[in-house]
Amino acid sequence: MTTVDTPVSAATGRSPVKGWLAVLAVTLGIFSLMTSELLPVGLLTPVGSALDVSEGTAGLMVTVPGLVAAVSAPVVTVATGHIDRRVVLTVLIGLVGAANLASAFATSFAVVLAARFLIGVSVGGFWSIAGGMALRLVPEKHVPRATAVIFGGVETASVLGVPTGTIIGDLSGWRTAFAAVGFLGLTSLACMVVLMPKVPAEQSITFKDLPKVFRGNAGVRAGITITFLVITGHFLAYTFVRPILQDDGIDDSMIGALLLTFGVAGICGNFIAGTLVARRLRQTVLAISLVLTLAMVLLALVGTGTVTAGALLILWGLGYGAVPVTFQTWILDAAPDATEAASSLYVSTFNLSIALGALFGGFAVDDIATTSVLWIGAVLVILTVLVVGGARRTASVDAGDVRAVVR
Repeated sequence: MTTVDTPVSAATGRSPVKGWLAVLAVTLGIFSLMTSELLPVGLLTPVGSALDVSEGTAGLMVTVPGLVAAVSAPVVTVATGHIDRRVVLTVLIGLVGAANLASAFATSFAVVLAARFLIGVSVGGFWSIAGGMALRLVPEKHVPRATAVIFGGVETASVLGVPTGTIIGDLSGWRTAFAAVGFLGLTSLACMVVLMPKVPAEQSITFKDLPKVFRGNAGVRAGITITFLVITGHFLAYTFVRPILQDDGIDDSMIGALLLTFGVAGICGNFIAGTLVARRLRQTVLAISLVLTLAMVLLALVGTGTVTAGALLILWGLGYGAVPVTFQTWILDAAPDATEAASSLYVSTFNLSIALGALFGGFAVDDIATTSVLWIGAVLVILTVLVVGGARRTASVDAGDVRAVVR
């Protein structure tokens, strides 16, 4: 979501070099934010042990920022509609750096959750505003590539931030991992202060726009539903991938490397999807659903050693890495005349789904069995096939030109 009315004109005459440096600063910021949100996925067991909480309760470190981000996405953007966007973004990224450092020195789980609340505020607000920054920073001909780079910060954090943080945590302790992400946030703050120009706010969205675009556009409703099912199913299982692997006998020292394998596969999945969504959007969504479902089911059924687990995580990573670019494309194609409102709904749904997945996954891990999250996640993801089938009957989403799926 963006708060820009006339973005292209705002970038007219800007130096491409300075504009791209600003884009890279924003990308580093969104990478820091999303890494902060997802960092606990690989650290649930050590944090829970150190602070004397169960793994299910430790999953609240993912649930809390996700829920808060789902609310803050529209609220922060609308509420700060008359403040320079550079000021808003730098304050939010600075808050992330401070919150992660607070987590690193926390002596109780309550302090960690308070810090995670602040991260949620920053994630929702920053992502919503940053999504439209390319329009204000670079000349018009560079906007598509610059936008892809900024969203690449979300994708890269999703698939590489967690394994890197896990490796740091395994080598030096979970507090070091949180501190490292905290310093990354402060580095992002410095880059944005130095490299970003002033970006005056130009309000273009109000709260009443959100239900209007949802009720009036079947394509947006389908995209939001698909996002909810896939992201909830994914994080319901992936949040607890460490205890799942441990139950299968994988040594702690290998888990970080396996998650890094997942991340590399995710980057490949992102590029593969990027070449397909222009002409095969519906088929790409279906492929994502099938690949993720297969990976979860096989991980639940097969007694895994390190090699087998690595192969299944590669499959899983390929599927999830394709999600952000594919689903964002669906939303933008569905509502080309209301991208701000539709993107706001997408950001809120994405983060809400992270939270709900971690929350209900925690209940399942504590009350049923660790592997139950794989089965539940697979069921949610495969339901996407029905939604895509319904959308196909309503309207085509395969064309590469940017147009409404349903008018």
